[in-house]
Amino acid sequence: MSITEQTFIAIKPDGVQRGLVGPIISRFESRGFKLAAIKLVTPGKEHLEKHYDDLKEKAFFPGLIAYMNSGPIVAMVWEGLDAVKTGRSILGATNPLASAPGTIRGDYALSMGRNVCHGSDSVENAKKEIALWFKEGEVVSWKSAQENWVFE
Repeated sequence: MSITEQTFIAIKPDGVQRGLVGPIISRFESRGFKLAAIKLVTPGKEHLEKHYDDLKEKAFFPGLIAYMNSGPIVAMVWEGLDAVKTGRSILGATNPLASAPGTIRGDYALSMGRNVCHGSDSVENAKKEIALWFKEGEVVSWKSAQENWVFE
């Protein structure tokens, strides 16, 4: 079975600073998703403004950019069946107080402004975000040995 959908997941500065990188990666791996790319980056203001371009008219935009620029970010590409929708389900609601226990935000976050992770909200946005955060050749295509045990 060929699984080609990819999603962009970023562990925000609060998640990195709190030492949650390992537990967050484990959530995706144990669910059966395949890691296709990962890097620790400090992208800078201009890059972050491109990433959050759809929010530039919002009052919270300057604070969001400052927060996202306040420390390193772990940028990742995860691959698997319905990766975008399921990835957002693993993360939980944007507002951690509305996130179910067992989700990343439900378990690790209390504030919308410090909600630990970003996840693509559509396949189209995932493609844009992956292209923004990773250069050609940085996303690795490989066959997981567990694929036949995860998918029918």
